[in-house]
Amino acid sequence: MDRAAVTKTVQQIWDESVLPSLSELVEIPAVSPAYDADWEANGHLDAAVDHVRQWVTARGIPGAEAEVVRLDGRSPLLLIDIPPAEGAPEETVLLYGHLDKQPPLHGWSKGLGPWTPVVRNGRLYGRGSVDDGYSGYAAISAVEAARQHGGRHARCVVLLETGEESGSPDLPAYLEHLSDRLGDVTLIVCLDSGAGDYERLWLTTSLRGGMQLEVTVRVLESGQHSGMASGILPSSFRIMRQLLDRIEDPRTGEILVPELNVPIPNNRVEQTRAALEAVPGLVRNSVPLLDGMQPLSEDEVELALNNTWRPTLSVIGADGMPAPSDAGNVLRPYTTLMLSFRLPPTADPQAAMEAVKQRLSTDVPYGAQVSFGHSDTGMGWNAPDLQPWLHEALDQASADIFGTRWQTMGVGGSIPLMGLLHNAYPDAQFVVTGALGPDSNAHVPDESLHLGFAAKLSAAIAYLLDAHARR
Repeated sequence: MDRAAVTKTVQQIWDESVLPSLSELVEIPAVSPAYDADWEANGHLDAAVDHVRQWVTARGIPGAEAEVVRLDGRSPLLLIDIPPAEGAPEETVLLYGHLDKQPPLHGWSKGLGPWTPVVRNGRLYGRGSVDDGYSGYAAISAVEAARQHGGRHARCVVLLETGEESGSPDLPAYLEHLSDRLGDVTLIVCLDSGAGDYERLWLTTSLRGGMQLEVTVRVLESGQHSGMASGILPSSFRIMRQLLDRIEDPRTGEILVPELNVPIPNNRVEQTRAALEAVPGLVRNSVPLLDGMQPLSEDEVELALNNTWRPTLSVIGADGMPAPSDAGNVLRPYTTLMLSFRLPPTADPQAAMEAVKQRLSTDVPYGAQVSFGHSDTGMGWNAPDLQPWLHEALDQASADIFGTRWQTMGVGGSIPLMGLLHNAYPDAQFVVTGALGPDSNAHVPDESLHLGFAAKLSAAIAYLLDAHARR
């Protein structure tokens, strides 16, 4: 494969074709089903899928088929099936991304908006630009460039779902529905992860699992005047505080439930050290701090491991408490909190859920009532070791395209699909990467895609496809 020509062609495809089409995709308010109860009637997810389908079809890749797959009651999925290049093995490379988006939110900077594509200082601004509208374009441009310049690739299946921002609830059904069609998957490329900086290629080595639990502590059927009832009955909030202290050390944030903790593999610790030596401040500078606010540790390695391999608890919602302006002198009857846990990549989410419920509902102070509402769990993921051919291909792509060595990083968030795919294809190699780098602002105002980095990432994928086919 003519590697220099591949890189040049990918950049040309991005400049001439991807950027105009991706900009139009940004304009489509394809909010994920969890945030749009009328998503089916509104038709925005269908519009996004059809927009990318038309672009792929217009590229004219020989033998490629772009099909919208729809199961009853589920959000649509775009399946792009590209036959193998001549001489390539009869295997499947699965390339994943998604087309649904987070809600628009308020607070975008002047001149920017969620559905208004703007190119500024080498970035494309707009909701869904970096999370994760670019993914299908990156995959197709990689395949195109490899084919044009002597590269090989196995059969490539690009799978673009429309429910990732809702936790991918429909994806297991689609994977089961498509399992026979997908065939022998030996390489999985996920283009929905992050980059520590824009100077090198990054691989994600682990993703945390997730768990949500709604818990209610009730002490009364209805509220009572605090002057009459306080001191006779406990506050539901005080009992909630006591129960949460069974789960989390309030001074350190350490999670006290064994089922939520795992030993951290030595190789992940060493990889974390290597990444931080290459990019000092990678973790510390990833979150903007208020003046005077200090992180949990001065040791950046510990911060990274906290974020990627240790469990955490966040209270993300509350009920039973009026707004301060509406608060009266009342002993409230109940307190409800929505608890969100991030779990280590290899923790068992079901065992974690049962352990937390038991701690919150056993020997409750004063006999208060504890009940549980909505709950949800998601698997984490720890990458398999890289085979020599993939390691060599990463070295070559990094040297040629970025001029520096590639790095690895764990990610504190979740991509539920990775755990599902690892279970379905335990012998496959994984390349989990993406363009979610510094200041990309996924999920918040001013989301943007670093266009130069996205094109380089696409070229790197072409290298990997060729190496996979020749291994």
